[in-house]
Amino acid sequence: MKKTKQVYDTGCPIAFALGMFGDQWTLLVIRDMAVKGVRTYSELLNGGEGISTNILAQRLKQLEENGIVTKTRDPENWRSFLYELTAKGRDLAPILSEIILWSGKYNHDDHAMTETLEKVRRDRSGFEEKIRKGVVP
Repeated sequence: MKKTKQVYDTGCPIAFALGMFGDQWTLLVIRDMAVKGVRTYSELLNGGEGISTNILAQRLKQLEENGIVTKTRDPENWRSFLYELTAKGRDLAPILSEIILWSGKYNHDDHAMTETLEKVRRDRSGFEEKIRKGVVP
């Protein structure tokens, strides 16, 4: 794995984590892979959040360089790639759960999505274990 220079190189654990996955688009890519089971570039592009192609390509490259995602050729279509969370990426499961629970506590918008929130509330450890195993929760 290629060693990349971190944006925040102060030694602070929060700064380190933010350098790995702390941007909105990066977390949404991780969410789509961990929670929705998304594996292709086109699925990620059509995730509903409106990410642009250049931002998606950049975030996937960053995630791959940081060892959070792997990229392999699609055996059914050699022109395409499949993306998958590594163990390091799947270990973000508790962080995803915390963000989901925090959002459920404070997001009172009428359009707030609650399906995943309810899954985490019902069985947080099961939700996280499925992500760690690479299974859609």
